[in-house]
Amino acid sequence: NALIGENDAGKTAVIDAIKLVLLTQSNDYIRVTDEDFYSDGNYSASEFRIHLTLSEFSDNEAKNFVEYLTFSKTENGNIDYHLHLHYRAWKEKQRIYTELRAGESADGVVLEGKARELLKCVYLRPLRDAEREMHSGRNSRISQILLNHPVFKGAEDHRLKEILEKANDEIEKYFTEEDGSVILSRIRETLAEFNEQNASDRAKIRTSAIQLKAILESLSLSAPEIYPGLGELNLLFIAAELLLLEHDDNGGLRLALIEELEAHLHPQAQLRLIQYLQKEYQNAGVQLIITTHSTVLASKINLKNLILLKNGQGYELSADKTQLQKGDYLFLQRFLDTTKANLFFAKGVIMVEGDAENILIPTIADILGYPLEKYGISIVNVGSVAFMRYSKIFMRQDGTQMSIPVSVITDCDIKPKYNDADFDANVAEMEKAVENKKAYYSSGDVKGFIAPRWTLEYCLALSCLSSDFHKAIHYGKKIKNSDKYALTSAKIKDADTAVADEEKEWKSLSRDEKAFRCYSLMLNDDGKSGLKAIVAQCLVSILRWQIAIIPEGISQEQMFDLDLYQWKVDYEKQIKLKEKLEKDDYLKYIVDAIKYAAGDNC
Repeated sequence: NALIGENDAGKTAVIDAIKLVLLTQSNDYIRVTDEDFYSDGNYSASEFRIHLTLSEFSDNEAKNFVEYLTFSKTENGNIDYHLHLHYRAWKEKQRIYTELRAGESADGVVLEGKARELLKCVYLRPLRDAEREMHSGRNSRISQILLNHPVFKGAEDHRLKEILEKANDEIEKYFTEEDGSVILSRIRETLAEFNEQNASDRAKIRTSAIQLKAILESLSLSAPEIYPGLGELNLLFIAAELLLLEHDDNGGLRLALIEELEAHLHPQAQLRLIQYLQKEYQNAGVQLIITTHSTVLASKINLKNLILLKNGQGYELSADKTQLQKGDYLFLQRFLDTTKANLFFAKGVIMVEGDAENILIPTIADILGYPLEKYGISIVNVGSVAFMRYSKIFMRQDGTQMSIPVSVITDCDIKPKYNDADFDANVAEMEKAVENKKAYYSSGDVKGFIAPRWTLEYCLALSCLSSDFHKAIHYGKKIKNSDKYALTSAKIKDADTAVADEEKEWKSLSRDEKAFRCYSLMLNDDGKSGLKAIVAQCLVSILRWQIAIIPEGISQEQMFDLDLYQWKVDYEKQIKLKEKLEKDDYLKYIVDAIKYAAGDNC
């Protein structure tokens, strides 16, 4: 199970709750503090409870918890075991007390002894110091792992002791009969001077007491590299911890909690790790609960194993919880890449069908005063109109809302007939298509925002940005037809001349006729265009230039060679452009979609 979601959604709280109830095999110091009790300034709680249920026990596991288990019959007549744990913490006269009980009710039997010990889970903390954890020392983690492995468990007369005893004999021989004898002889002579008459001076040099625990505490686990990085050490640490889970045959709880699994790992290492874990532990009776902020991991973990946390609530994404169909899960396994997986970590989501919207919308959002990164909005380029296969992730079978506003931006896709006698009927057809699509894509927190005319590009050609869009088309054509994919000053002037000539020619045409002519400039003979993304990029440059405070000596012809994001914004120009966009009927659907995703329901 992977707990995913934005910061402060409650992922660590879930892990902490499990740790408090079960404790950890590494005996981490875990205790309840004042900060763990709810307080909002007006009210401070003096008690909290955690209820945790374990089920699907094997017979080997169940035998250790017989007196605490409850039983139920499955549909096929088998017995299913359940262990209901009730953890209570309360404050009394400035002191904090805790207890753990087991049973169907909260006042069940106090759980202690062997059963308490066998509940301990493996825990890997975030930003873990893998090098220190794997280093030798008293009660080191590597010694704890080895002592609990079947190879060493309960084996005081272990082969390692025999090896060390032989080494001890060789060491003693070196200090009594070989070169080291001069050292030991001198120590004995000095000791004889210190001691009383008849006191023994037969000092020996040996290794420490030969006990298996002491031997294992002297061992370190090191990476194969001479100077390993944090990522390699982290993988080594995880491999050692999982070793104990694989070979735990005493009937203990086989559960690992790993916070920020991706810590110190580059994307390819993350992929190898998660693929191994999913393959190795899918049917091994081991449960892994991880937290992650990694879109790489979120895109590769099976969707049914994801739990999305939002505002302290957990939402399972398994097939019986969302409105996704079984085929949607297979689709998402193939197409949910890292750029789309960012929807799991967002406060709001905007779904678009192509590159043009993906490029243009962030700039429009900046102009409107809703920068996507500041509002925690993720833009997801679906690359088609298969929005429902993504948006239904946020739609629940039980009708509950996840409080994540999702805007679906798409075209109405009704071709205009501006020179037809049925123009009014054509407009009515577009309006009907808009309403139908809006209803189709809207459910709960998911809302559809539909282009009022044909496509995004056609709406731009009709809008207050029509002149800028017209220029962007010509600039885009110059870029596409250039081997260097750059615009020279001459090419920009050439494009500006073409724009001026065409707009003079179109002066007598209606708004719709002009828009159609402008839009047609992007199309090939087959009616398709490979220019949309380039044109959107050029339009972004034009809009950014219009609101930027441009240093002296920089000409407009240089705008495509400069990073326009580096310059400060002229707020008066931004406000004027913002007002134009907000009043424009053809761009209103984009404006409204951005505001909705930002949490502004106006």
